[in-house]
Amino acid sequence: MAQIIVDQDRCTRCGICAKVCPSGIIDSADEANLPQVQETNALRCLYCGHCEVFCPSEALILNLRPDEKVPLPAGAGNISQEDIALYLKKRRSVRYFTSEPVPKEKILEVLDIARYAASGTNGQPVQWLVVHDPEEVKKIARLTIEWMKTLVNTPHPMSGYVPALIAAWEQGYDVICRDAPHMLFAHIPEESPIAPVDAIIALTHFDLAAPAFGIGTCWAGFVAAASMFYEPLQKELSLPPGRKFAYAMMFGNPKYKVYGIPRRKPLEVVWK
Repeated sequence: MAQIIVDQDRCTRCGICAKVCPSGIIDSADEANLPQVQETNALRCLYCGHCEVFCPSEALILNLRPDEKVPLPAGAGNISQEDIALYLKKRRSVRYFTSEPVPKEKILEVLDIARYAASGTNGQPVQWLVVHDPEEVKKIARLTIEWMKTLVNTPHPMSGYVPALIAAWEQGYDVICRDAPHMLFAHIPEESPIAPVDAIIALTHFDLAAPAFGIGTCWAGFVAAASMFYEPLQKELSLPPGRKFAYAMMFGNPKYKVYGIPRRKPLEVVWK
């Protein structure tokens, strides 16, 4: 099977596809030949699609489900410097949510964006567990508190911190999941040394895309820690064999709107 499909009528033999290929496996075109990947190099293909998307004449397509190719409209995705700056700066961690659920279809739209996140060698190791049932989210919060109780009076770094959280929980305050209606877990292969970073990158994509869909998010550090170390919570969530949790995020419809941008520490940069 050919690794790339080239339209000879559109190919200008500019050589850009060969230059941008991260694996360097595309032979540049000449007067007699179109760009090609030798069969001996095919296994080195990352299926990243660089060759396809950087082709100025759109003459080349990666031979990976070519029937699913979606054309990119002219000017699509262009964002001004001012708009992207304001969009990212106004991003907030949301800890107050309405009781209205986020439709599953909308969640899938955001996750579909997150699957385009960068990953080492384009391995795309991140998979998702969405806890859509608010009652199940409450159970996750309760199990996280149970895990925290096991840390009291131990050498664990959180030992001195968790009693206040446990006390607040017992007084009726959800300091773990903030009464969020939904929870998102990124999970990865157990043995991959680079997949934890891939998961954070993918979750960041979800975090940044969500507000455009009217969704509020908050990184769920307490739940993430419990999911990594507390067996009862792991059993409750029941990942497929060979997978482990990377991190968690709570989300839902935000109760309040954002009207400004807060201050941050001054930028510190070292140039060399």
